[in-house]
Amino acid sequence: MYYPDEVIEEVRMKNDIVDVISGYVKLQKKGASYFGLCPFHNEKSPSFSVSPGKQMYYCFGCGAGGNVITFLMEYENYTFPEALQSLADRAGVNLPKMEYSKEAREQADFKARLLEANKLAANYFYYQLKQPQGQLGYQYLHDKRGLKDETIRHFGLGYANKTSDDLYRYLKEKGYEDSFLKETGLVTVEERGGRDKFWNRVVFPIMDVNNRVIGFGGRVMGDGEPKYLNSPETKLFDKSRNLYGLNYARTSREKFFLICEGYLDVISLHQAGFTNAVASLGTAFTVQHANVLKRYTDQVILTYDSDGAGVKAALRAIPILKEVGMSIKVLNMRPYKDPDEFIKNMGAEAFRERIGEARNSFMFEVDVLKKDYQLEDPEQKTKFYLETAKMLLRFGEPLERDNYIQAVSREHMIPYEELRQLVNRLGMTMGLKAGESYSKQAAGRTNRQAGAYSERGEAASRGQSAGNAQGGYAQESGGPPDSQEGYGARGTGAKREKRPAKEDGIRKSQRLLLTWLIENPELFDKIDGIITADDFVEDLYHQVADEVFRGHAAGTLNPAAILSRYINDEDQYKEVAALFNASLSDSLSNEEQKKAFSETVYKVRKNSLDTASKNAKDIAGLQEIIRQQAALKQLRITLD
Repeated sequence: MYYPDEVIEEVRMKNDIVDVISGYVKLQKKGASYFGLCPFHNEKSPSFSVSPGKQMYYCFGCGAGGNVITFLMEYENYTFPEALQSLADRAGVNLPKMEYSKEAREQADFKARLLEANKLAANYFYYQLKQPQGQLGYQYLHDKRGLKDETIRHFGLGYANKTSDDLYRYLKEKGYEDSFLKETGLVTVEERGGRDKFWNRVVFPIMDVNNRVIGFGGRVMGDGEPKYLNSPETKLFDKSRNLYGLNYARTSREKFFLICEGYLDVISLHQAGFTNAVASLGTAFTVQHANVLKRYTDQVILTYDSDGAGVKAALRAIPILKEVGMSIKVLNMRPYKDPDEFIKNMGAEAFRERIGEARNSFMFEVDVLKKDYQLEDPEQKTKFYLETAKMLLRFGEPLERDNYIQAVSREHMIPYEELRQLVNRLGMTMGLKAGESYSKQAAGRTNRQAGAYSERGEAASRGQSAGNAQGGYAQESGGPPDSQEGYGARGTGAKREKRPAKEDGIRKSQRLLLTWLIENPELFDKIDGIITADDFVEDLYHQVADEVFRGHAAGTLNPAAILSRYINDEDQYKEVAALFNASLSDSLSNEEQKKAFSETVYKVRKNSLDTASKNAKDIAGLQEIIRQQAALKQLRITLD
């Protein structure tokens, strides 16, 4: 739909970006901004920044950035109208009935067709399960796995025939063209024809929280490989941000969620009455999964397999869940491997008792650690104590740390006072401050390396210096990095493209100057009569500069509104977002940086004049440019 700018702005202004994103990501205030773990890529140290002043977010790790509307579009996979409607509902704004723009209508129609195709496929798979050719799948689910017909129907389980193009031919009959079918992830289309993604498999439809089919999982019948197969990523399906069974679990009356490893564990638990079970989708548990869960609960119990792989998966998931503020316990299912096997042998009541006995996640970690040491050996025993003490340093709050010291001392027969003193000595050795945890110190160290712009006035993204990441100067002198390698494409998985060194330096200078002007509007007075928007000769930067200069002159500079103009071009959007989200408020506080600012202005203006001289149409115009070039040599800019 098309909505007037004033309507979009009203919705945006009535939805504080910190409040909205806090519902998805655990944020901590650092300086003028808030930081947390990025919900769009896996990371251990927070590089995701939210600026309340600019009402924008930016990840210094993957380059994701935007305003409150684009956040919902990226996170929830909403179209622009869907995101706007959601925020309008949240703020109590009544949106006027408007017509779709051509582009918005195309996006909405495409998404609707994908959902329609997935629904048809789900119905087709379910139908096949009930046919003679589906007996193999039905016997596996009903006879071998003990699933009731009601459960099979509830989860929409199905069967993909042994013939490898059944679904392709069915969807072709429904009028879907090959070019579209490629985008569904249901089939592959080659010169020889189409081939189903899923065949000779029982099929598990994957639904979003609104009960819409967005993808599929399949288990092979027999000894084929891979044993389990998921839909590829599509416009609807992102396995790192979706959880199997969440559409049902979110309505559970339980205050906690059970996190399992696979589809059948979830289904078996739901059948046994544990409707709060979910599972990740053929991938390791991610911070995106944790953020999704955080919207519905603060408590989780890990019910991963009790084998070595399950233990490792639990150990990986615990810190991810901790980081978003979850309370975590681990279920002991021994002597059985998984929830499905446990319930079949012990029953639902016994499983519920095990839930009540679930192990505190830290104590579970200590238990796992203990298995690596031969405690009969004094040397091994000492190493176990040291490693345990190091783990206890994760707790920055003294009272919490002491509670865990007491618990570990009691359970593992370690004298309390000796363990406490050991923890304190290790903390002093590591240089921890009072109330600081070892994990936070490490995270802080990494964060400083990654670029906590708002606090230090230093820029670094993806482990690079300010000069490489946001157009700043990596050299101590603050001079232009003419000799540095070119600046490449942004975003996750982007490859660096080399540019000529001179061109790269020019782009960086324009980028940096724009960022400075956006961050410090008072600098406009320093460049008055020297720099105009026309001096930004790179096309994208010229467009942005024109908006910025006009907005400043009118007193209506609005970074979020400017950014919205680039929403349909991902590459441009990310680059403009980077301009608006670099925080360099302290970067002009010393002489070197003042010099860098002066040199940047000089470089931008000089390049503008050099470009103009090449395009001069007559002698008089060229002479005027030469005069300005000569005058430029006398340019002196003071920030005092």
